[in-house]
Amino acid sequence: MTDRGLDIISVPAMTHGRVLIRPARAGAARGVLAGFHGYGEGAAAQMDRLLAIPGSASWTLVSVQALNRFYDRRSQEVIACWMTQQDREDAISDNIAYVAAAMDSVPHDDARPVIFAGFSQGVAMAYRAACRGPHRAAGVIAVGGDVPPELLADSSLVFPPVLVVRGSRDEWYSAAKFEHDIAALTARGVALQSLVADAGHEWNEPVGQEAARFLDTCGSVRRT
Repeated sequence: MTDRGLDIISVPAMTHGRVLIRPARAGAARGVLAGFHGYGEGAAAQMDRLLAIPGSASWTLVSVQALNRFYDRRSQEVIACWMTQQDREDAISDNIAYVAAAMDSVPHDDARPVIFAGFSQGVAMAYRAACRGPHRAAGVIAVGGDVPPELLADSSLVFPPVLVVRGSRDEWYSAAKFEHDIAALTARGVALQSLVADAGHEWNEPVGQEAARFLDTCGSVRRT
């Protein structure tokens, strides 16, 4: 591949990522709930969302931070994003492998369900981890982000049950994108739940309550 006469190569490299883990309450573990934050956030932001879900104390919570870290210009806080359009396929592959390694580091009962939950840019990662990763998913919670097009284009993929959430005033995850995802997933025969919340581009209390109901459904299924 060339650009303006320059050769461009993609070079693999090892890097380290940050993962936050909150073990389930002793004797009450129902499964693993793994979360992925949005653009310009860190793992702590998604962990806060998972902690706020009613009943989440019964789940081992995992918040995976994106590998591409940078500083917020105003606060100088370390934030991150999952990927850009540059070298997209390589980034997708790297992220899937990274999440698989992160999940391998989390002690859990293999018979218990694993659910992936994403917000905004992290939604794509939740879908990819569930559909392309080695850990069979019992569900996906997708808040404020659309289904990656390469997953919809692959007719061989089997989606787990999905909860799709959009804020009624969300300008990033538009009504058109939401309706497209609903139609596409329904056409694939996915066990689908959806919610249009009274919200903007955010994960608010009603979203957490709906996520809790979804977890109750997925958490009742043991893996074999």
